[in-house]
Amino acid sequence: MKTKFWLLLFFPLLTIAQGQSVDSVKVDLSNPNATLTTHLYFLQQDSYQPEKSAKTIYGLEETDAIRKAIKIKKILDGKGLYVDLKKVTTNPAHIDSIGYSAYSRYILFPDRMPDIYLEKINNNWYYSSETVAKIDAIYSNVFPWYVEELQDSIPVYGHKKFLGVELWQFVALLLVFGIALLIFAFTKKIAFWILQRVQHQITKTNINFEVKIVLKKLAHPISLLISLAFVDLIFPSLQFSLEVNAWVFLAINIARTIFWIYVFLKLVKVVMQIYGEFTERTHGRLDDQLVPILHNFLTGLVLVVGFFNVLKLFGVDTTTLIAGATIGGLAVALASQDTVKNLIGTIMIFMDKPFHIDDWIEAGEVVGTVEKVGFRSTRVRAADTSIYQIPNSKLSEMVVNNKGLRLFRRYNTNLGVRYDTPPALIEAFVNGVRQIVIEHPETRSDSYNVEFTGFGDSALLIMVNVYFKSLAWSTEQTSKHRLHMAIIKLAAELGVEFAFPSTTVTIEQFPDKSNLSPKYDTSQAKINASINKVLTEFKKDTPPENTPEN
Repeated sequence: MKTKFWLLLFFPLLTIAQGQSVDSVKVDLSNPNATLTTHLYFLQQDSYQPEKSAKTIYGLEETDAIRKAIKIKKILDGKGLYVDLKKVTTNPAHIDSIGYSAYSRYILFPDRMPDIYLEKINNNWYYSSETVAKIDAIYSNVFPWYVEELQDSIPVYGHKKFLGVELWQFVALLLVFGIALLIFAFTKKIAFWILQRVQHQITKTNINFEVKIVLKKLAHPISLLISLAFVDLIFPSLQFSLEVNAWVFLAINIARTIFWIYVFLKLVKVVMQIYGEFTERTHGRLDDQLVPILHNFLTGLVLVVGFFNVLKLFGVDTTTLIAGATIGGLAVALASQDTVKNLIGTIMIFMDKPFHIDDWIEAGEVVGTVEKVGFRSTRVRAADTSIYQIPNSKLSEMVVNNKGLRLFRRYNTNLGVRYDTPPALIEAFVNGVRQIVIEHPETRSDSYNVEFTGFGDSALLIMVNVYFKSLAWSTEQTSKHRLHMAIIKLAAELGVEFAFPSTTVTIEQFPDKSNLSPKYDTSQAKINASINKVLTEFKKDTPPENTPEN
């Protein structure tokens, strides 16, 4: 009895207190946060007063304003757009800066629903006139005409709930995903056909096997994106709660972002595959080194942009994050100036192209063949097969002698013969060397010098200046070997001896000792026979076909 007494006493007081708490929330349009609170609070089931919610619509009669206010909430709920009032500004003088202009407006969801926003009118905040004018069209896009007719045609048993979801919603959900699978299978073939046509129009070549595989992989996420667009369009019509819609559309947007990342990664691979085939047809191999560098750079760029888009879906302010990353990046750049210099040096090398892969270069003390140009350094292999890693910042500032760009390889040397060699043999020897140069298949017969140029400390100097046709270092050494052997054979046949550093002491009379000086045969017949013999043997030693390495 006492319990019933106290309940009867306090129940009216509790009811009055509850009514006062509902009535204590008043219409407030002083700032964006208050306007959104007014709109959403008075459309909740336990505080439903649509006439108060309609106060957020400016310039319309109450009936039209109520209809517009209800439609705005249904659109937000249908697209899973949860308004977090804790993040909405309470500043009455809020300014939204766009470009060079500033407006007194507040956009709720700039990325997903930019057409619904508030604006300041006569010191109060309302839904903008543009939003009010577009709301019917937006509502029709979110909830097509057939939605209301479908709901009216649902029988009573279709509204029975299982796990909080009505039976018709289960059926409709299965139907939507079934249609999405059919769209995926159909659009995958169409996307692959279109990609093949685009590739053929751009490259004007038939598609090869590797590119075909990449295009098939690229068509897969494109068809998935089309299927997701269908689900995104239809799902609000299923009339799930705001909580369910919020999670579903978050999953859809995450999947869409991941698929777009996959699409761009495969697109980068296709473009790099096509560009790689193009560089293989060019003469220089420096472009071949640019392919992996560009591939890594573009892949990193796609992943970074995709990562920021995923963070944006979870409500992270990417603008602040990028600004922080920029400042941090500047600090890192200042701390690692050498790395930045090397990156700039890499760009300058690819722009200026002072050398190509496999070119023989001289850069400071480093002499060798360029094997690889990377982000940070260039790898040069010396003649002894050792490796030099030259930072690109230093290499871009060095004086680089690119011997790979020479038209011919110049070879210059001096032959020293004994001072007591007769003039006739010197002349014969010079003429013989000239004939060897002319007959040599790897030397230019139209540009050479073989002359008696001077008097050395211990020898008469004969200059040999020739140009080898091949630019390959190994071929040049082979050509030198053949030239040297022919000259030595010529000297041996003529009886010309090469001098070495020596001091000659002349003794006019020495008992019982004969003169040690060599006996030279200067007869013209002997000279001609010796030259002809050496040239004949040299021609026999020449291969029938000798293709220089380029």
